[in-house]
Amino acid sequence: MQRTLRKAQRLAHLLDNAFRIPGTRWRIGWDSLIGLVPGVGDAVTGAMALWIVFEARRLGAPRVLQTRMLWNLLLDVAGGTVPLIGDIFDAGFKANLKNVSLLENFLRKRDLQGP
Repeated sequence: MQRTLRKAQRLAHLLDNAFRIPGTRWRIGWDSLIGLVPGVGDAVTGAMALWIVFEARRLGAPRVLQTRMLWNLLLDVAGGTVPLIGDIFDAGFKANLKNVSLLENFLRKRDLQGP
């Protein structure tokens, strides 16, 4: 479980926060950069991000949490398809970091409750 969570955290970081924009505190990731490619960019990063949701399911996340994660992902992909404005939205929304945070909170609560 910890190994899967670390992989999800790493993927979310790469997709949402991998690079700092010089001279600012803003960070963007591969999601924002690949999303600049019209048509396929958001689909590619959306497919990569879907892995986090699949892993949440595999780890026993309830459907309501999976639905929330899918909603975040859908907003990210749909918002990113709007030229230029969508790319700015994509850089600020950071759906993958949100989804990993949701997964971390679920796992923390589950571990506190015990078997």
